[in-house]
Amino acid sequence: MTAFKPTRVPVIPQLGEKVTEDALYWRSYKSPVQIKEFGAVTKIHFSPLSPHNYAVTASTRVQIFGPNSHEPLRSFSRFKGSAYSGSFRADGRLLVAGSDEGLVRLFDVGGRVALRQFTGHSKSVRVTSFLSDGFRIVSGSDDLSSRVWDVSTAQEVAALGEHSDYIRALATSSRNPDVFITGSYDHTLRVWDARLERCVMKMEHGQPVEGVLLYPSEGLLVSTGGQHVKVWDLLKGGQQLVSLKNHHKTVTCVCLSTHSNRLLTGSLDRHVKVYSSSYKVVHTFDYEASVLSLAVAPDDGIVAVGMTNGVLSLRHRKPSEEQEVDGRKRRGPSYRMFVKGRNYTPKQDDFVVRKSLKHHLKKHDRLLKSFKVSEALDSALEVGPAVCVAVLIELERRGTLRNAVAGREEESITPLLNFLLRFITDPRFSRILLSVAHVVVDVYQQVVSQSPVMERLLQRLLECLGREIDYQQELLQVLGILDTLFASATPAAGVTTLQTCEIALNVSHFCTRIQIKSTTTPRLRTWRV
Repeated sequence: MTAFKPTRVPVIPQLGEKVTEDALYWRSYKSPVQIKEFGAVTKIHFSPLSPHNYAVTASTRVQIFGPNSHEPLRSFSRFKGSAYSGSFRADGRLLVAGSDEGLVRLFDVGGRVALRQFTGHSKSVRVTSFLSDGFRIVSGSDDLSSRVWDVSTAQEVAALGEHSDYIRALATSSRNPDVFITGSYDHTLRVWDARLERCVMKMEHGQPVEGVLLYPSEGLLVSTGGQHVKVWDLLKGGQQLVSLKNHHKTVTCVCLSTHSNRLLTGSLDRHVKVYSSSYKVVHTFDYEASVLSLAVAPDDGIVAVGMTNGVLSLRHRKPSEEQEVDGRKRRGPSYRMFVKGRNYTPKQDDFVVRKSLKHHLKKHDRLLKSFKVSEALDSALEVGPAVCVAVLIELERRGTLRNAVAGREEESITPLLNFLLRFITDPRFSRILLSVAHVVVDVYQQVVSQSPVMERLLQRLLECLGREIDYQQELLQVLGILDTLFASATPAAGVTTLQTCEIALNVSHFCTRIQIKSTTTPRLRTWRV
């Protein structure tokens, strides 16, 4: 006896969907793994060196996690108030962080006690980072000043105070150890030279600045604040190149991926958007709470997002298909693995007995296997359009479509009519749904007057199809004009209208046949197109 074959559900392309290499790349990340922190996650920073551990700043502590660990490897919690902006040095051995106390602390990643403590700020230190030489630290504070510190002596090297509001963003140059950029709530971006101890370039963002990012070439600068993301050309004196407004709320963070230098931004609207090199949005990640911090691992292995609800969300890249195939090949049957060893391979004369896998049928397939066609259709209507259309095609192939539709009460026929109303004009499903609509009219045309709900739904279905016919006729006219214009260049262009003509004829034929008996008048009302 032939085994039952499950219903094949084809992959239906999304209307208007453009599948690009960028979209496929960013979809290759797994579902997020969530780690609960003690407070809002305000900063995430990856170590530049492998294995790319990352520092998470939340509440009163800075914690270091491994790329595959859900528990912290190190925790620095000797802060009296909130900790801010935990950042690694380029060699990954030292970490600097600010605090509500106005102190800047320097930690050894392998220890627990602060190596240095820098005193000088009078208010909270919100942003900190190492300059590219690794021997100096720069910090920005709510006291409106940014300061440069010497690591070896713990002394202040320079104090810069030209901002008129809180400093909340900081970026350092990797090529020049004396240059760094700050962003402030006074709506300005300032480029500083520690040798001159003054601002050498100023740009107006127009909104309180939440984040700044310097491209690896250091010719472009990105600033975020308000709903805007702006790109500046530093080689042209800070000229604005692009202003993007793709978020609905304040853009709080920005980072850059290693893969083609793609720009990522996070916002309070709970979205992280990925931009192409032409600054078009190519992918969007959705999160459950407002996004405060964002970082991508240097090898693009992890996308880490910190949220206001204290959740750290991690998306890991899926392994390549070759690695997955090799992994499946290495896994052998349990007998060879536990009795003859993991790496045992059968000899040439051995006969390998494989255990057949049991396939679990979906609910609609189980009902179809039991010839309960009406219940199978009801089950498919609850799943989705692709599955429902696949079941309808299977019922038509079996010749049991009329049996599945007939004998229904008002409550059970209503979901089917609503499904027809929603998808009958969809070109992906129109052929089979027009056949289903024919069957519904043939079965229920004598009793439709007994149900006002059914009469109303059929009338709406007719109006919907009438509008579709008008659209098809207009389309045919446009196609006819285009075929006439290009007839000399492409004599066979007329064949492109064949499918459209066929669908229009099918819809017109259905509207000619449909008859609805009114509940208010004894005569039969017939619409003809």
